[in-house]
Amino acid sequence: MSPLLVFVLIVWLLSGIALILFVLLHSGKGTGLSDIIAGQIYNNTTGTSLVERNLDRITVVCAVIFFLTLLTLMIIYPQGTVSPRG
Repeated sequence: MSPLLVFVLIVWLLSGIALILFVLLHSGKGTGLSDIIAGQIYNNTTGTSLVERNLDRITVVCAVIFFLTLLTLMIIYPQGTVSPRG
């Protein structure tokens, strides 16, 4: 395996795990993990809190990184170029 492939696979894996984690941290009608962790910081009069907006930004960044690394892997190894070892 080339070092580039190993690097892209590691970034892809870490961004996928982070994406799952940050999606689970989003609150759904005030009952999510983000409400438990930072419930005192929320301000109900403004609609969305600073914590929720930052969580949204981090989730979008993780999703973009995941998507770009996935596209990179698709370009490096198009369909049919990787043969199984046997």
